Amino acid sequence: MSLLDDHVVTGTGLVDEDTGRGRFRVHRCAMTAPEVLNRELAEIFNRCWLYVGHTSEVTEPGDYVRRSVGGRPVFMVRARKSGQVKVFHNTCPHRGAVVCRADTGNTKIFQCFYHAWTFDTEGRLTGMPGRDAYEGGADFAELSLREVARVEEYRGFVFACYDPEAVDLVTYLGQAREYLDLVVDAMGEPEIVAGSNQYSINANWKLLVENSIDGYHGPSTHDTYIKYIVSQGTDIRSGAGGGNAGYDLGNGHGVIEYGAPWGRPIAKWDPLFGENARPGMEQTAQDLARRFGESRGHAMTHTNRNLLIFPNLVINDIMAVTVRTLMPTAAGHVEVNAWQLAPRDEAEDVRAQRLDSFLTFLGPGGFATPDDLEALESCQQGFASGGVEWSDISRGMGRDRAKHDDEEQIRAFWRQWQAVVEGSAR
Repeated sequence: MSLLDDHVVTGTGLVDEDTGRGRFRVHRCAMTAPEVLNRELAEIFNRCWLYVGHTSEVTEPGDYVRRSVGGRPVFMVRARKSGQVKVFHNTCPHRGAVVCRADTGNTKIFQCFYHAWTFDTEGRLTGMPGRDAYEGGADFAELSLREVARVEEYRGFVFACYDPEAVDLVTYLGQAREYLDLVVDAMGEPEIVAGSNQYSINANWKLLVENSIDGYHGPSTHDTYIKYIVSQGTDIRSGAGGGNAGYDLGNGHGVIEYGAPWGRPIAKWDPLFGENARPGMEQTAQDLARRFGESRGHAMTHTNRNLLIFPNLVINDIMAVTVRTLMPTAAGHVEVNAWQLAPRDEAEDVRAQRLDSFLTFLGPGGFATPDDLEALESCQQGFASGGVEWSDISRGMGRDRAKHDDEEQIRAFWRQWQAVVEGSAR
């Protein structure tokens, strides 16, 4: 790890920004050193707000979903008595076994299979075999399920934080809220479509963060997809002039937005949708423009966005709306989970096209994801070659306003990463 050996454990000195020279670079040991990952787990994933799920996944009392959040097993449930969405540590207070053992379902109680302790959906311990063996009586309050320290929701998106001293979620999201608002307002009442994509990449998680908000690689890496949609009648020039920018949204959040070169199921028609869908989509575009104004309506219907909410939530509002989380399990390995967000009352044929677009481009076997996996794994392999210590992320530093294929939004992530791993962000 060369001259930066002493800095790896603390994560200091791994990001080098020289505005005078227009240079921004990241030391490659940030992507390869296990010590850096350990620091990230402690300072980022244990202290930042992390996406858990969407309220549409737990609409009825007793509905629950099981998740891994920040590398920890948890579950989210709609409590039957209070109606609140709660997030619990998925471990029995008795001897530690996982309590919620199914990915999704509806229940009145959770029962630990090990010793059959039972808990209601509020998390309270309600029963145990042979309670008379506990002299003086078991302390049911002390032995109930433990809620995650902080749980808050913004417009249906549920986040958790393991740090009880963290700032509130609205403050944390900051300017990123505007882009969540665009997604929600365009859909009216969004829901997570049942099912998910789960896959892994032999690369550092931060490479996928970069890739997710990197507009520079699209024309070269995804050339096959572009040729495919052109062959199907898509006019990729239709997005020209419809926005083209990359933004630092504060707190490590970043976004790129650009005129949609392909169809958007919300209300930008494309030949792939078929002629029958055209009148309805055009009417939806007119309705959104009337409700929210021409500018905001156009942003909802004809502008693509790739949004990163620090540290590991990506929302791709493109030919479909993907909600994706990234979680490292090793310095060179990341687990990915992706869900599709769609309007609850969406027409059946439009929903079918949305899901097809989602899988065709963003699915594990689609056009884009295998390309990205190959690129990121190639980077991770290249790091092992040595000879080059720093990766360059300087594109567009000299511009007054970053374009979507510049790297200002990626630099925003790295600045916050450095501040958090050093502890100066708190």
